[in-house]
Amino acid sequence: MKRILTMQDISCLGKCSITIALPVLSAMGIETVILPTAVLSTHTMFQNFTVKDLSDQIKPITEHWKRENIKFDAIYTGYLGTPEEIELAKNIFQEFKQPDSMIFVDPVMADNGKLYPAFDMAYAKKNAELCAAADVIVPNITEACFMTGIEYQENYNQDYIINLLKKLSELGAKIVIITGVSLSHGKTGAMGYDTNTGEFFSYQNDLVPAKYHGTGDLFSSVCAGAILRGKDLRSAIQLAADYTAETIRVTLKNPNQPWYGVDFESTLPALIDAMRG
Repeated sequence: MKRILTMQDISCLGKCSITIALPVLSAMGIETVILPTAVLSTHTMFQNFTVKDLSDQIKPITEHWKRENIKFDAIYTGYLGTPEEIELAKNIFQEFKQPDSMIFVDPVMADNGKLYPAFDMAYAKKNAELCAAADVIVPNITEACFMTGIEYQENYNQDYIINLLKKLSELGAKIVIITGVSLSHGKTGAMGYDTNTGEFFSYQNDLVPAKYHGTGDLFSSVCAGAILRGKDLRSAIQLAADYTAETIRVTLKNPNQPWYGVDFESTLPALIDAMRG
C-alpha cells in the first residue's frame, strides 16, 4: 500500500483541508499520514472561528518520524497559512523525499483575481518557492498569476492558459496543472503541461452553477491519489474533475442545503468504484 503525507490545517467543522484529504485518500486505498499546521473550530467562512497554530509541533513530529525511519511515497501540501510553515514544508521535502517519491503542492492562497485577506505578495513569492521544489503543482488561475507576475484576466483563451503553464513550469515543477479553467461557455475543468514530454493536455466537463468551500481540496486530493495509484495524468485530471463536479451536483440536491461544504461522503462509494476500474 502506498503511503502519503499531507500537510495542511484541520478545520474541525467545514469539510476542507485535512478533513477532506484524509478520508478521500484513504478511500482511494492510500495510507494517509497527517501533519496538521493548525486547528480551527470551523473553516474561515464561519464567523468568530477559533484557531490554534501548531507550527511549533511540526519539527518534533518529523524528528520522531525520522527516528522511526518513516518513509513516504508522496508528500502533499495544501493550505499552509504562514511563510514560516512554507519553510517548514520545504525542509520536510528535503528530509523525506526519496528518488521515486512525488511532491504534490496545491499553493492555496487566492481566487477570483485576489489574494485571500491574510496574504500579501511576499506570501505569494514564498509559495512560488514551494512550487519550485515540487514534482506536481495545481494552482488555480489567480494563484498562477500571482506566482508568475502575469496579469489576471477574467476573460481568456487557451493561449493565455498555455502561457501561464509555461511560466509556471519555469519555477521548476515537472508537471503543472491549472484548475478552474473554462475554455468554452458552460464548461470548466483543468489544463496541464508535462515538461518531460512537452505535451499540453486539458479536460472540460459541464459547469455546475454553484460554489462550495473545499472543492479545490477535493480536486487536489483525488488528483494526487490517482497519480500515486498509477493513473496517467489525463486520467487523474479527468477523475478529479468529474468526481468534484458530481459531488457538487449531489450536494445541490440536499434539502438541508449544507452551504459550508460538499457532501463528498455520499459520493465516496463512486470514487472507490472508479479506483477499482
